Amino acid sequence: MWQCIEQAIKAETGNRFVIEKKRVIAASETNLAYQVSDYRHNYFVKVKDKNHFNHFESEAYALEQIRSLKQVTCPEVIATGTTLDKSFIVLSYIPFSQATNENWHHLGAQLAMMHKNSSHGQFGWQHDNYIGDTLQPNNWRSNWKTFFAEQRVAWQLQLLSEKSIKLGNIDHITDICHDALNHHEVKPSLVHGDLWLGNLGFTDSSSVIYDPACYYGDREVDIAMTELFGQLPYDFYQGYQEVFPLDEGYEQRKLIYNFYHILNHANLFGGIYIDQSRALLSRIMSLH
Repeated sequence: MWQCIEQAIKAETGNRFVIEKKRVIAASETNLAYQVSDYRHNYFVKVKDKNHFNHFESEAYALEQIRSLKQVTCPEVIATGTTLDKSFIVLSYIPFSQATNENWHHLGAQLAMMHKNSSHGQFGWQHDNYIGDTLQPNNWRSNWKTFFAEQRVAWQLQLLSEKSIKLGNIDHITDICHDALNHHEVKPSLVHGDLWLGNLGFTDSSSVIYDPACYYGDREVDIAMTELFGQLPYDFYQGYQEVFPLDEGYEQRKLIYNFYHILNHANLFGGIYIDQSRALLSRIMSLH
């Protein structure tokens, strides 16, 4: 496998590369991440089973779209490929440092600029991609309420239903989420799609986002997710609001947007996230 990765790096960079040092950065049941180096160049390599290659293709495409906007820094895609039984993606290696208040403020402002300067005619994405290991459908729609209710909430509820986990009538819940987004004017922005503390970092000179699940949607989905597992520092939100203030009613809409992610966690991990899904659904029902 490593010889294939060395060859892929050489083919894309034009530089001879032989791994002299390899360090495991993260490991899970389906994903391994490494830092590899020849003592001159460093790369970040993720490895999955071969049948996950389309995950890496989707990730590479999303990162390239973010980089093309030149607003928020993200890793550069060096190469993707497969071996006999594995798939891999090679990214630029970015050493992170401790964040300052100024870093957080800058990230908020940069994200706001990305949202502000990435308008599109419709909601969706060029292809279906993944939120974690869950397929995320992205068929183009001109109506945001319909897109989010059907391709985010209803999709996750259907996946749960196939595991014999039912939170209620899917059509009814979908209609409630659809109606809750009424009277909210939305322009499609490029969103990261999975923006939480574990998918961002800082260098001495820049803010970095990675592991995207991009699509064109309501910018508020990114801000909502930053609050799902505990808010980011105040300076982040201040930086965002100074550039692109959130619309009235966001506090109610973020319940709908984060319902999607809690449902996805319920699908991926079950357990407490099923209870959290039910609790959040009760809060959403109370708004109706």
